[in-house]
Amino acid sequence: MKDILEQLEARRAEARAGGGQRRIEAQHAKGKLTARERIEVLLDPDSFEEFDMFVAHRCTDFGMAETKMPGDGVVTGWGTINGRQVYVFSQDFTVFGGSLSETHAEKICKIMDMAMKNGAPVIGLNDSGGARIQEGVASLAGYAEVFQRNVLASGVIPQISVIMGPCAGGAVYSPAMTDFIFMVRESSYMFVTGPDVVKTVTGEIVTAEDLGGAKTHTSKSSVADAAFENDVEALAEVRRLVDFLPLSNKTGVPERPFFDQHDRVEMALDSLIPGNPNQPYDMHELIRATADEGDFFEIQADFAKNMLTGFVRLEGRTVGVVANQPMVLAGCLDIDSSRKAARFVRFCDAFEIPILTFVDVPGFLPGTGQEHGGVIKHGAKLLFAYGEATVPKVTVITRKAYGGAYDVMSSKHLRGDINYAWPTAEIAVMGAKGATEILYRSELGDAEKIAARTQDYEARFANPFVAAERGFIDEVIMPHSTRRRVARAFAALRNKTLQNPWKKHDNIPL
Repeated sequence: MKDILEQLEARRAEARAGGGQRRIEAQHAKGKLTARERIEVLLDPDSFEEFDMFVAHRCTDFGMAETKMPGDGVVTGWGTINGRQVYVFSQDFTVFGGSLSETHAEKICKIMDMAMKNGAPVIGLNDSGGARIQEGVASLAGYAEVFQRNVLASGVIPQISVIMGPCAGGAVYSPAMTDFIFMVRESSYMFVTGPDVVKTVTGEIVTAEDLGGAKTHTSKSSVADAAFENDVEALAEVRRLVDFLPLSNKTGVPERPFFDQHDRVEMALDSLIPGNPNQPYDMHELIRATADEGDFFEIQADFAKNMLTGFVRLEGRTVGVVANQPMVLAGCLDIDSSRKAARFVRFCDAFEIPILTFVDVPGFLPGTGQEHGGVIKHGAKLLFAYGEATVPKVTVITRKAYGGAYDVMSSKHLRGDINYAWPTAEIAVMGAKGATEILYRSELGDAEKIAARTQDYEARFANPFVAAERGFIDEVIMPHSTRRRVARAFAALRNKTLQNPWKKHDNIPL
């Protein structure tokens, strides 16, 4: 018996060693943790239960029969984050460069299937050289098996990808289908074709970092949601994100103790809106003033900065926040901000996360670049997302809500449940100056008359009361009371039920 136990421990030690000490040191020299070290940082201490430690590849071509390593380049299993169950796979770059083989894919598929059955998130720690060339089509089939599970799991359990090394070719499509993608600066990249192929085909000379590094994907392509300085920071932020998320689409938002008064008054909000209607202010101030303990987990902070998205808690319960940012492009909606917000709204709706919308939007960004880029269809994505959402929706209009952008931003007409406005809100088809120039075109030569007309238009329409008289605004509230009013609104909506007509699926304007 003792010999058998010793043999087991020897096999385990071999599996835990991955590609050996030399390759582990090479991984550390790049500033990267190993696959197992990453799992230790991500999960609660001693909570990891590993599966398939002894699985090895089946390939016999190109001398592979003599180079089998237990685990086959990926560590899989489940554990807990602050006591809540998650499933994890962590690719091991020290074993065949983390390349994906048939058995490597089978290990990932197994834990994805288990996550679906048990209703828990899947977190993938990606660090792979791509498909294992020696296995040919079997490797490609393995990728496709993973892709199919990504599709089936979408909207059922949260899926989080952390890119912690190379991610190229077919490997990028699995993360692309997950809900959130985090990257590590200077050590991770994603692209379908690498710099060498780009140079050969197009003649462009570009570095891996410029082509698919963290800065590119967080600020230009919107592929990634955030980037961090190192492995430890990225994994710590994943832990923080998981705390906001439901375990599945059936469990409801998590609740945790909160140490903030639900009726806290923020008198500074009464002076947040500048006297000059064209002067910006930072919408982050309002979001943090409303959130429990001022905690805001922002998503895609470096992309489409004219729109803010992320998670807060109100009375200990997760709420998704969408807000125009007047500091950037005056808070206008455009192609990028519409796509960013639409995807976030759809995620919240899929997982029964209530949505809080702060509105200060002068309209859609004009210009040929926007029109030729399809702003109509992209703007319709956000309109569609809000219109189909059945979760509790609370809206606060702080200042401008002009034209079609007023409709799009979770208006009462898109089944907004409770729609508030501050006294500073201006709800109209357009700004007073533009409206006056259209209505009184014949008087444009008389500056005094136009000024008087503009002042009259502002007095009549640049306020929230016309909309409130029609019931489109439920209440005009004092800015300092925003946290209390919003918290009570969501409390009143906890038992909301609303169903869309039966359909196989919708046809959102992609």
